[in-house]
Amino acid sequence: MKVSLTDAGKRFNRDWIFRHLTYTFEEGNSYAIVGPNGSGKSTLLQVLSGAMQASEGTCEWSIRNRQLPNDEVYNHVSICAPYLEVVEEMTIKEFLGFHHHFKPFLASLSIDCIIASVGLSEAVRKQIRYYSSGMKQRVKLAQAFFSDTPILLLDEPCTNLDVTGIELYHKLIEDYCVNRLVIVSSNDEIEYKFCRKRINVVDYKK
Repeated sequence: MKVSLTDAGKRFNRDWIFRHLTYTFEEGNSYAIVGPNGSGKSTLLQVLSGAMQASEGTCEWSIRNRQLPNDEVYNHVSICAPYLEVVEEMTIKEFLGFHHHFKPFLASLSIDCIIASVGLSEAVRKQIRYYSSGMKQRVKLAQAFFSDTPILLLDEPCTNLDVTGIELYHKLIEDYCVNRLVIVSSNDEIEYKFCRKRINVVDYKK
């Protein structure tokens, strides 16, 4: 899987968030999108996810040298981000089962196994609305990491996680991301220290 930006830019009204960005993201590699708060990291990630169109230039997705139509991109991308909500009236088992109808999980992993992998087995009967903020973040990580997609996009993935949660995050990276395209948007190195390549949004402001 490959995502290619060619002279891409995004603006809101007259303000350019980034501009003249040409870059190729390839499967099997990890990338960090860095920059200060408000610099446009999340906006760039949303363009890469296909959820937001570039204002100029192009963003193209291809798999095995076949370019994907925009309406197929969703099937190949998983994302974990603070602005994506979970259905809090459901239990985690209900929520993951609901999500599974739209995007299958990695082969050979049951929902019970996924729940255990993120340390939430003891809370399996509770509605998500009764979870702590850190537990809710673990639900988001489970939804993203265990979806069977070649692209994993992580926006501030350690939000609300304690030390144990951060260790879990890095274990998930180690165990489930070897052959995927992983892009992390963050200004906290603990979230992207494993990334091989880094892009600073500030470099694409002109």
